[in-house]
Amino acid sequence: MCGIWALFGSDDCLSVQCLSAMKIAHRGPDAFRFENVNGYTNCCFGFHRLAVVDQLFGMQPIRVKKYPYLWLCYNGEIYNHKKLQHHFEFEYQTKVDGLINLKHSMTPFLKVEPFLPGHYEVLDLKPNGKVASVEMVKYHNCRDEPLHALYDSVEKLFPGFEIETVKNNLRILFDNAIKKRLMTDRRIGCLLSGGLDSSLVAAILLKQLKEAKVQYPLQTFAIGMEDSPDLLAARKVANHIGSEHHEVLFNSEEGIQVLDEVIFSLETYDITTVRASVGMYLISKYIRKNTDSVVIFSGEGSDELTQGYIYFHKAPSPEKAEEESERLLKELYLFDVLRADRTTAAHGLELRVPFLDHRFSSYYMSLPPNMKTPKNGIEKHLLRETFEDSNLIPKEILWRPKEAFSDGITSVKNSWFRILQEYIDHQVDDAVMASAAQKFAVNTPKTKEGYYYRQIFERHYPGRADWLPHYWMPRWTSATDPSARTLTHYKATAKA
Repeated sequence: MCGIWALFGSDDCLSVQCLSAMKIAHRGPDAFRFENVNGYTNCCFGFHRLAVVDQLFGMQPIRVKKYPYLWLCYNGEIYNHKKLQHHFEFEYQTKVDGLINLKHSMTPFLKVEPFLPGHYEVLDLKPNGKVASVEMVKYHNCRDEPLHALYDSVEKLFPGFEIETVKNNLRILFDNAIKKRLMTDRRIGCLLSGGLDSSLVAAILLKQLKEAKVQYPLQTFAIGMEDSPDLLAARKVANHIGSEHHEVLFNSEEGIQVLDEVIFSLETYDITTVRASVGMYLISKYIRKNTDSVVIFSGEGSDELTQGYIYFHKAPSPEKAEEESERLLKELYLFDVLRADRTTAAHGLELRVPFLDHRFSSYYMSLPPNMKTPKNGIEKHLLRETFEDSNLIPKEILWRPKEAFSDGITSVKNSWFRILQEYIDHQVDDAVMASAAQKFAVNTPKTKEGYYYRQIFERHYPGRADWLPHYWMPRWTSATDPSARTLTHYKATAKA
């Protein structure tokens, strides 16, 4: 993922403010360029590039028009950009996919601050470069009604909810979701935790790379401490599919030492996001330093889409479970997708998440609520059943119960959850916690761990606590901590 910044109203585009904006250079380590905006005296914007498509001619900012002046800074993936270019008869010398978006109200000026997904921002600039007004506009197809209202057209393409038809449709759509994400001029790799989601992605990805006759083996990456269940499971999957597998070991001290860097990269203090980001941050660092894989696939988004979190076992009804799934998907940019994007981008990698493909996710959400709930004590039952006879991954992995992240990457004897509690308990005393509400009025931390993360966040981003509207927490439980360890269902099958 590239880095984009803009500066308005400064007398010097190489001023301290401008140099501060370059702190996002990690998102685009391959090249850097900035331009003064013609027609304005105090306006410039820059681009830190991660070259994924058209390494030779794809550098930005790109001047699209000379009169009137129009510049483009863009980041994203439009996987069917070649088809769109042919259909609309666009003419330009670069093969980069971003220029397609000019035909849909794309603006060349973006403020570097969090704003809602599905929106774009229009800035009215004065001749001196000062901002006269800012308007945030929702894209025309982003509506406020419940998400399932958007899925009707997909259901018409794949009609009927007979179970075998549904499973066949899911296989086709997921295969296509991965296939279209092969668009890149850089080497592809895949994160592999040994769980259901990343294992399915890795297996299908490797199969498609072979069919495309790609001239390199697929590199898969797993991380954990010694005795980690995830490492063992990922090794079984890698042996089954035949990937070039990399295992990254870390210890508790390394995990604790990197918390400051992780929170700086995430720009959040959410407890479960910070916890779960440490492993992903460290493995991304390894990938960038030791391999030439740049485009990285992962299983992100599946838990939200397919009701994979353990607390879905507590849902009072299939309809309530569906509502919760929709809520989680709407908030992905605050939690799981934020974690996945920021930890990989911190090391100049581009993440691709086929479970969030719009066709696959729309079809899955269009299914009747009772088809998507956990069954027989197993979450994601429909997804597992869909690939039951595929032999893509070992059966024991296909039906492996979900691990809490704090257990999966660490020893079964000493979880990441416990390591953090023991360390932080000595860093934050009870007297400090008693005055937490006075110091942190917004999203007041209720635990020492939350307080510790908040302190780090405030040091890097003072006064920005409202970036996070609320902490991620499980529903339908009395849990006071986001860890799955607090849920009574957790590992119930293992204890039986």
